[in-house]
Amino acid sequence: MLQSMIDEVNEYWKDESEMPGSSDSHGNEQVNTKEVFIVHGRDEGAREKVARFLERLGLDPVVLHEQPNEGRTIIEKFEGYAHVRFAVVLLTPDDRGGLQDDEGSFKPRARQNVIFEFGYFIGKLGRERVCALVKGEVERPSDYDGVIYITLDDSDGWKMRLILELKNAGYDVDANRAFTTP
Repeated sequence: MLQSMIDEVNEYWKDESEMPGSSDSHGNEQVNTKEVFIVHGRDEGAREKVARFLERLGLDPVVLHEQPNEGRTIIEKFEGYAHVRFAVVLLTPDDRGGLQDDEGSFKPRARQNVIFEFGYFIGKLGRERVCALVKGEVERPSDYDGVIYITLDDSDGWKMRLILELKNAGYDVDANRAFTTP
């Protein structure tokens, strides 16, 4: 009986090199340690602000629409570029939504793709490697209640908080680069 259990473990369980986070969903591409995926909606200003900030830190922001399509569907393209160690999710008030029978309850929300990708990266990378930046009064996912979000404020206080999150996730970033003139 013990031998059959050992055989089952050897045959069906993945080894550590095949676990999530060590390669992409196809198992043929290693994680780039300088890439950070930016999940965004329609707020181009917020997206550009965060992308350029990451570049100043010496990181490579991955913005999906800036990548080649290669004849893939959106989900295939997303999975192909989701081989990162960290994701920044921009929760910006791009849509409105609420209960169907109460039109007065409509509130600003992030786009559906943003919420989907937010959950995807939490599942793939873990909460400690996903940073949500919130702009304005945006409805937040109820299943994520209690988690501290970072406000994408005009005074740029979000920058130091994002640097702390990146450092905690193992990125070698120099905070001095964030505040020097390019």
